[in-house]
Amino acid sequence: MARTQTHIAEVDPIWARILDEAEAAVGDEPLLGGLIHQSVLHHPSLERALSYRISLKLASGEMSEQILREICDEAYAADPAIGQSARADISAVYDRDPACHRFLQPLLFFKGFQAIQSYRIGHWLWHQGRRDMSYFIQMRVSEVFGIDIHPAARIGKGIMIDHAHSIVIGETAVVGDNVSMLHSVTLGGTGKEEQDRHPKIGDGVLIGAGAKVLGNIRIGNCSRIAAGSVVLSEVPPCKTVAGVPARIVGEAGCDQPSMSMDQILKSGA
Repeated sequence: MARTQTHIAEVDPIWARILDEAEAAVGDEPLLGGLIHQSVLHHPSLERALSYRISLKLASGEMSEQILREICDEAYAADPAIGQSARADISAVYDRDPACHRFLQPLLFFKGFQAIQSYRIGHWLWHQGRRDMSYFIQMRVSEVFGIDIHPAARIGKGIMIDHAHSIVIGETAVVGDNVSMLHSVTLGGTGKEEQDRHPKIGDGVLIGAGAKVLGNIRIGNCSRIAAGSVVLSEVPPCKTVAGVPARIVGEAGCDQPSMSMDQILKSGA
């Protein structure tokens, strides 16, 4: 067993750490042993564990767990980048969320992480031309997690969505790498136009709770949007915006606001 674990750690350190944490968690809380074995320890890879977890969460009387699991397995096998994005997302949650103390937690308990991984399956289906199935995934993610992400939206890796309730991300939205956002964020349109109508969020952006970013506007890399703001115009890189409507109130305050998660507006910042 030790040799096997050493080999896994060499080829997939994220999964190896999750396995170690899962075994420790079973010892700490035996009543969760069944859940942890079924969700983690019975699986040979993170991708297989995610397939199990996603299908269990999204299954309903309309679509069986088995069918959804086969779809997830197909997506992970066809596009290894989906699994690599999941690993980056786990690391992002662990690094940025002070309530996350183990890599195991997002996989088992955090709906923001689980919703993003479900979206990634729907996004893959969308680009396979399986639009109705991708809409089904979107519907179930909204019903189960309270998060509505259109499957055509483009979302990068290293995403952390804290608390995650009432997130809305529209069809033509783009979210870069290493973005952090809190609950009740909307990346929405401003009317009934059917073309490119949603925001383009750069890399390393921090979006505070309740912020609304509306229209086909660009939010520059490493910028910061204060909680409760309504952003209707483009934001240059490395700036902080706040207010309704939002205006530039200073610099972002650091090189990587999405990493520091500092949402305090300091004088002159």
